[in-house]
Amino acid sequence: MLPPVDTSAILRLQQDILARNAALRAPAAAPEQPRFGAALDTALRQVSTIQDQASAATTAFETGQTHDLASVMIARQKASIAFEATLQARNRLVAAYKDVMNMPL
Repeated sequence: MLPPVDTSAILRLQQDILARNAALRAPAAAPEQPRFGAALDTALRQVSTIQDQASAATTAFETGQTHDLASVMIARQKASIAFEATLQARNRLVAAYKDVMNMPL
């Protein structure tokens, strides 16, 4: 003779299997990636900070607060390089945008 069937145990087992299956199907929470706009904003703020530091160093030299011409020239060159890199990035973004907009449908 067969043992009696416990339907409540079978239902609990079925619910447990469904819950595990749903947990496996749920997408894993991926770490949030930085957005392009936020990265661009951060980069532009850094360039602005470098330019402000160069301007402050230049003003300090012109007013006689410092006599270290080398540090002033280095700060000005850093600002120039940062601005030029930003300008080149902008030019490439504009060119890429134009390429995408000129693609035939």
